[in-house]
Amino acid sequence: MTSVAFIGLGIMGGPMAGHLVAAGHDVAGYNLSPEPIQRLVAAGGRGAEDVADAVRGADVIITMVPDSPDVEAVTTGEDGVFAHAAKGALYIDMSSIRPDVSARVAEAGRAAGLRVLDAPVSGGEAGAVEASLSIMVGGEAADFEAARPLLDKLGKTIVHVGPAGSGQTVKAANQLIVAGNIELLAEAIVFLEAYGVDLTAALEVLGGGLAGSTVLNRKGRSMLAREFEPGFRLTLHHKDLGIVQSAAREAGVAIPLGAVVSQLVGAMVARGDGGLDHSGLLKLVAELSGRAD
Repeated sequence: MTSVAFIGLGIMGGPMAGHLVAAGHDVAGYNLSPEPIQRLVAAGGRGAEDVADAVRGADVIITMVPDSPDVEAVTTGEDGVFAHAAKGALYIDMSSIRPDVSARVAEAGRAAGLRVLDAPVSGGEAGAVEASLSIMVGGEAADFEAARPLLDKLGKTIVHVGPAGSGQTVKAANQLIVAGNIELLAEAIVFLEAYGVDLTAALEVLGGGLAGSTVLNRKGRSMLAREFEPGFRLTLHHKDLGIVQSAAREAGVAIPLGAVVSQLVGAMVARGDGGLDHSGLLKLVAELSGRAD
């Protein structure tokens, strides 16, 4: 049994912490709002009063929080992880943040005597619930091997992709691909609707060919039904696309299609639709086509 501190028990973090409890680990959870902590306790975990309480005596510390400033605050702050974690503990950040911030946090963690990995995930709420996430891990290879038994409880595709910050770089690329896929799927659906095609049949045959994708399989039916209950909110994808654009600019890489999709996502967030699932891009495509519900 491993003692695990899990900080951030939201849409993704809650199910992930639950899987570790189910696997027999001693999991102490902390979240800014109390309801997720109560759910973890009901599942057999322990509730923590604050970050210091969560990490005290933990062998492994995992964070799953919204953005770069949140990770820095919860790790390097006066009452943060690095001030209270035991020397030699393994710290795994599974949030999606800027690669440069991730590398900076890793350096601070190592200076505090911790082993540090960045391990962002892909798969959305369904992947978290099903423990089928894709996990891209940056950091030392030995630390990755130490973390592997825990990560195996959370995902199915778990790959060490390079040194500190590399996991976040791969996650940025993932979010670029996903956003482009969702936008093109939305355009295809509106196109098919305009011609009165049997939409269910159309998505079935498209899914079996080169156009098939996990995005189509997971999002297609809900998009047809105009159901945009968030598995991954547009506001978070907007944040991630900002990371992609910034990193691409620093590297001198052109991402013209990514820039267009980023603007469309930003427009939806600006008008108040940021709480929708990212498949809600369909709404904007339909409106631009004069086919809004």
